[in-house]
Amino acid sequence: MDEHRLIRKVAARGDRDAADRLVRLYYDEVFRFVRRQVCDDDTAWDLTQETLISMLRTIGFFDARLAGFRTWLLRIATNKIIDWHRSRARRPQVTLTLDDVEVVDTTDITVGAEQTQLTQRVESALSRYPTQAQQIFRLHVFGQRTFAEIGQELGTGDNTAKTTYYRLVGKLRKELADDFV
Repeated sequence: MDEHRLIRKVAARGDRDAADRLVRLYYDEVFRFVRRQVCDDDTAWDLTQETLISMLRTIGFFDARLAGFRTWLLRIATNKIIDWHRSRARRPQVTLTLDDVEVVDTTDITVGAEQTQLTQRVESALSRYPTQAQQIFRLHVFGQRTFAEIGQELGTGDNTAKTTYYRLVGKLRKELADDFV
């Protein structure tokens, strides 16, 4: 059964079988998209679930003339990720000491910790910028969307999407310059 038929069945009749098939069709892709941005499997699973539940609750508002279903779904995921980062920024951070961590292979742990720390710094910096700039950045970097696709989805045009993306990248580079040395 094709995607459009599944969407119509879920939107019109709340068909559980069609909803299940639609979720299964996109679950792995949404999880990978989210996981690249949160660096934690448990959080990625939670945000994936929230995204798919939100999709099912609002599928009646989906309009194929405005964006493709995949694009619409990744936009929901992007908004969930942005909300998660905002709420995380307001929570106190817990700091672990080396005594709290059991070290097995220091090379792997060091590299992994450095990557996670850098990703967290980028995410923290990114969360301070306007939502639309975050959406453009996330859709391009993590969703591997072209600027034309992003511009069409957000209604900004591809030149605006491209300009916003490169301005944001420039600001992030300046802000995080010490991390990339």
